[in-house]
Amino acid sequence: MLDANIKTQLAAYFDKLTQPVHIVASIDDGGKSNEMLALLRDIAALSDRITLTERRDDAERKPSFSLNRGDGSVGIRFAGIPMGHEFTSLVLALLQTGGHPPKTEPAVLDQIRALKGPFHFETYISLSCHNCPDVVQALNMMATVNPAISSVMVDGALFQDEIDRRKIMAVPTVFMNGEPFGQGRMTVDEILAKLDTGSAAREAEKIAAKEPFDVLVVGGGPAGASAAIYAARKGIRTGIVAERFGGQVQDTLAIENLIAVKETQGPTLAATLEQNVKAVNVDVMNLQQVQALVPGDLIELKLAGGASLKSKTVILATGARWRELEVPGEREYRARGVAYCPHCDGPLFKGKRVAVIGGGNSAIEAAIDLAAIVTHVTVLIRSTQLRADKVLQQKMLALPNVTLVSEAVIQQITGDGSKVSGLTYLDRSTNSPRQLELEGVFVQIGLSPNTAWLKGSAVALNEHEEIVVDGHGRTSVPGVFAAGDASNSPFKQIIIAMGDGAKASLSAFEYLLRH
Repeated sequence: MLDANIKTQLAAYFDKLTQPVHIVASIDDGGKSNEMLALLRDIAALSDRITLTERRDDAERKPSFSLNRGDGSVGIRFAGIPMGHEFTSLVLALLQTGGHPPKTEPAVLDQIRALKGPFHFETYISLSCHNCPDVVQALNMMATVNPAISSVMVDGALFQDEIDRRKIMAVPTVFMNGEPFGQGRMTVDEILAKLDTGSAAREAEKIAAKEPFDVLVVGGGPAGASAAIYAARKGIRTGIVAERFGGQVQDTLAIENLIAVKETQGPTLAATLEQNVKAVNVDVMNLQQVQALVPGDLIELKLAGGASLKSKTVILATGARWRELEVPGEREYRARGVAYCPHCDGPLFKGKRVAVIGGGNSAIEAAIDLAAIVTHVTVLIRSTQLRADKVLQQKMLALPNVTLVSEAVIQQITGDGSKVSGLTYLDRSTNSPRQLELEGVFVQIGLSPNTAWLKGSAVALNEHEEIVVDGHGRTSVPGVFAAGDASNSPFKQIIIAMGDGAKASLSAFEYLLRH
């Protein structure tokens, strides 16, 4: 199943195993079991420290397999065939089960070991989801560190009965001890914050004790990372406070227009940015939500946890989020038929009818991808023409199971109380309401700036709720600068956000010199 090049690479990785790894496969006579066995036999043949046992008479999901040490202390199971984005999850799980230490800070490992279980996690994924591996890898690592923690990856496309029974319509979705635990991308720190209830208070106490900064950046995306790096290289005290380091980039799949980087993926770029920031000794305060900005000689940022930070200058780089339709039913049925990531959630709608809202490149790419999975895709746009590149339009319109509806204004998303069953839109050409029966709605109408917390503050926003900046990145408040997608800088692109961040940082340094 694995090609020769991958086998050679894996054999080199498996030389790092210090303990035996015993794989126990739960199988039946189905084709997927045979496919999984082919993968596991290839892996077991690459190291004399890896053994494989096949079982047909146990009560486990089939096909699935567990990873075990000699003492049986690891609770990792893969229900499905971890290929695609999850292949790295499998390799890391094998290495960590076999004694290779995870690349995690010692303080975090100690925090994991101190957790009192049992905690049994089930993570429902799709193999095309680029956010799912982060959750799977985090929970698997925790299972190798603490025997009270177990982790199961479940391929939703393969175990559709569970998806239907648990009414899962978005991935990754995590259950803990049989109850819903979380949905969407989660890091180890975010998982620990939910499990270790005292960690937030301890972190707030640490933050409150920090001395004032010279430059404090709000946001950890490309603009924020760039701003922090430029400031730190000036030798001044620099910090980043962010809800999620990496920001919107974490949810981006392919990046092919970043100069000097032929191609990469969002999570990979975000990890590189974080490494670059930490390498210049920036104080990174992750998982922190800023609620208010108070101008003054020292600018104060008030955090949701109760702590405050002070700085001589502040750079706002809070980025953007998926724009919502803001119609009845959208929030009610989010993750229950309303979705924003076709790559992640598309496989859960196999054989169903869905709609894509939007006419730009992202929307049309979503429609093309979904058409290969679902029964039918209806693309709805407000205008009379698509905005996407001509080559994408031609490709989509050639598909037999895609319908384009123009001059459609979405009025409501409807459902049965537990999941989406349709939507209502106004046909502007006839001024009459129409209904569509479907099971999924993918919203692809662009981004909104993360600036709601600044409304009513001294920082001026424009009609699009973007932070108003001049050519130097200066806002309406002295000492406060802004950069990236949260500002009124035109053309929302990663490379432009990085440039904006550098410009705002240099402007902040110039401000410090003059004041």
